[in-house]
Amino acid sequence: MANKLIHTPEGVRDIYDAECMQKLTVQEKILKTLYRYGYQHIETPSFEFFDIFNKDRGSVSSQEMFKFFDRDNNTLVLRPDMTPAIARCVSKYFSEETMPLRLCYLERTFTNNTSYQGRLKESTQTGAEMIGDDSSDADAEMIALVIDCLKAAGLKEFQVELGQVEFYRGLVEEAGLDEETQEQLRDLIENKNFFGVEELLNAHPLKPELKEVFLRLPELFGSIDQIRQARSLTTNKRARFAIDRLEKVHEIMENYGLSEYVSFDLGMLSKYQYYTGIIFKAYTYGTGDYVVTGGRYDKLLQQFGKDAPAVGFGIVVDRLLMALASQGISLPVEKVNTMILFDVSARVPAIQLAKHFREQNHPVQFQRKHQTPSVEDYLQMAVRSGISNVLYVFGDGSQVRAYCARTGAFDVIDMTEYLSSEESWRTE
Repeated sequence: MANKLIHTPEGVRDIYDAECMQKLTVQEKILKTLYRYGYQHIETPSFEFFDIFNKDRGSVSSQEMFKFFDRDNNTLVLRPDMTPAIARCVSKYFSEETMPLRLCYLERTFTNNTSYQGRLKESTQTGAEMIGDDSSDADAEMIALVIDCLKAAGLKEFQVELGQVEFYRGLVEEAGLDEETQEQLRDLIENKNFFGVEELLNAHPLKPELKEVFLRLPELFGSIDQIRQARSLTTNKRARFAIDRLEKVHEIMENYGLSEYVSFDLGMLSKYQYYTGIIFKAYTYGTGDYVVTGGRYDKLLQQFGKDAPAVGFGIVVDRLLMALASQGISLPVEKVNTMILFDVSARVPAIQLAKHFREQNHPVQFQRKHQTPSVEDYLQMAVRSGISNVLYVFGDGSQVRAYCARTGAFDVIDMTEYLSSEESWRTE
């Protein structure tokens, strides 16, 4: 029984030591990038009422939510998706605001995935939302922000794929397909299942030219020139508007000097039904899934009482860390490199020494030496913790033994001279 208690449930994991430090460093760098773009931090509760994320909102399905009840028998869910939570919060606190809002967050989301998917059920996301601006410049700012965040995190090779849900929705509206057929077709197109698309379309009477567009949709990806060719395939106004919008965003990305990171895919379709325009995902090596997802959701806030357009994205930090690790990319992290070990008789000078280090912004571990473990035992503990230097303050504290934890070699140094030495507190 005790052995079972140390394990975590399926879909969640512990993070500690170097990996945890790396995660905190990556998150900090992303947040600093978001702040530099003028985004302000916002937090929402980890659990909310079920209706915030129900099917009408276009979020995840009910079976993918962790549901429970409060004492008043209200159905609550652990937050599966940040976008409806942000929309609810903005509608409550900024209902009268007519000018654009720029908000960012660092939160955890909880999705009850099936075990065979191999995805975490609890994941960390950081992202940004721009509320109140329906322009192509707002779309482009989101893409530029994604690129700069990934670069700040240490990635060098990645691609942001842009799609436009209006292209697909204009076509299915023209075709008159029912909701169930639309969902089946969406899955087949997104998975690039050419044969499945053809088989499904053959079961429905469609105009030959409309059927041709659907058949071509899974292969309409690549450069902006390939997307422009799609204009000649249809006269549908919604579909053509989608292409015009992508062209405009591409032009602005060239203004940013970031177009090399961007590609296009008209067959990209999201499971989130609240998206109304541009959608995008970022991919890199070392993870089998996207590391960023986002898009425009101009109608979602209306459901909470505020009529405002919006666009945003979320970075899946756990997948980003996986990609960084597989690519051998590590960011410098501030680690504890020095332990101050002291005898009880030398506590006061040892505290002064620790204070001296910390005032110079050097982290130190402060450890009282107990009678049973030897100095060598503490040196081995330091090595296991990745600590290189051990300063043993012994006797009356007038002297310090400065050990190299790995080799055990040491020098005996006068405490007064050590504190006055400019080099003394500088770690190797």
